[in-house]
Amino acid sequence: MKADCKQVRATIVDVTARQIYTERGHPGIETTVVTSGGAVGVGIATAGISVGEFEAVVVCDHEAAWAGRGMSTAVRNVVETIGPKLVGLDATDQRSVDEVVLELDGTALKERLGANATGSVSGAVLRAGAAALGIPLYQHIRQQSATTEYVLPVPSVTTVMGGRRYGGCALGGTKPTYSMVCYGFDTYSDAIYAGWESSREYFRLLWERYQVESWQGCGMLHPGTIQHDRQLWDLMVEAIDNKGYTGRVGLQVDVAADTYFDKDEGCFVGLFSREKKTRDDLIEIYREMVTAYPFVVIEDPLHEVDYDGHAYLTRELGIQIVGDDLFSTNPERLRQGIALGAANGMVLKVNQVGTITEAFDAVSLAKANGYRVLPCKSRGEGVAIADYAVGLATGQIREEDTVGGVTNRLLKIERELGSQATFLGERALAKGALDEAPFDLESVSSVRKVRDQATRQGGFTGPSESLQGK
Repeated sequence: MKADCKQVRATIVDVTARQIYTERGHPGIETTVVTSGGAVGVGIATAGISVGEFEAVVVCDHEAAWAGRGMSTAVRNVVETIGPKLVGLDATDQRSVDEVVLELDGTALKERLGANATGSVSGAVLRAGAAALGIPLYQHIRQQSATTEYVLPVPSVTTVMGGRRYGGCALGGTKPTYSMVCYGFDTYSDAIYAGWESSREYFRLLWERYQVESWQGCGMLHPGTIQHDRQLWDLMVEAIDNKGYTGRVGLQVDVAADTYFDKDEGCFVGLFSREKKTRDDLIEIYREMVTAYPFVVIEDPLHEVDYDGHAYLTRELGIQIVGDDLFSTNPERLRQGIALGAANGMVLKVNQVGTITEAFDAVSLAKANGYRVLPCKSRGEGVAIADYAVGLATGQIREEDTVGGVTNRLLKIERELGSQATFLGERALAKGALDEAPFDLESVSSVRKVRDQATRQGGFTGPSESLQGK
């Protein structure tokens, strides 16, 4: 009888959507799901800045208005196609709802309805389900993903954005971005305080040395301010040392190397410095970052089809190598990476794959094979990414800042859960049981085909001689 009452309260009765403004600078889609008991869930999806080739499709209007990024088509897909089929379903049964959405689209990359449409609906259902049950979102996520514990993430405090900082390069957008990873602490609150102190000291030094101001917890560098990112690494290390956190706060970089790859030139242009760089050049830079600086996480260091290169770096560097564009939160691409030992971590972005269920399946696959997971708020999850991190027990989070809502939400969750939650600290950065990952010859063959196709299209120059046989 109690289950029947729950289902009555959680039955979906209305699904609406609208186009919204977002902090990304282009429109997003917001979907609202209402249940019969009055519970409401809101989900937002927006396109990213660094968008991988293998991500699910974001459906836009491609008209003059909104610079071609209008969401009216995606909104219609939610209101006219998806919404009516969800009415009467149980919002607390995420997988069953998502299966209906996936069947309606019928394509692997959401080409029909759009991952922005499906992702916003799926996220709204997740939140409506939690509201219908009257439980925190992190608790509902733990139940939906069959996670057995609550884990507070090691914070990673953003310090640097502004990819065109060297001048003369049209590639890259806001990458690379840097963060301070606060791992050498016993609690989340102690760790985030260290991040706050260290980042403030870094911003002070940034102004003192280069007259660059920080805004919203991030230093934006103008072209010509520095000649090489090494100057920033030195500054961040100095800031950490000044505050007494050496050995407890490390560095993280989201390279997004693919955004710097020039197909015509066959090399990376404007990455880390103005000079053009080959794949081997980048690998030598990464060696320096690990041996001479306290880098503990490097994300998307090479071309997104370069599984061999990522596998090489994973073996050689001994730190966390994370795939964002490489995996696109896609279980199939992750399987290919696991087969080759490419990377040992994955960024979680729901609308890269299109539904909560697919994203959580990718998380389960990653964790089962010793890969770490870094939830990211940039595609519309916003403050709720704190609940994702805790409910999925990832132990890490992609980037946050001490001026935003994610930090305050995590502090609130830490207080609510008390001793029920674990903070892993340095253990969260462990590489995991990569040597025990299953070898799948079929996945390896699939990887080779993807790489060979990209090579023929001029998107990847292939392994250099220095990596052959390694």
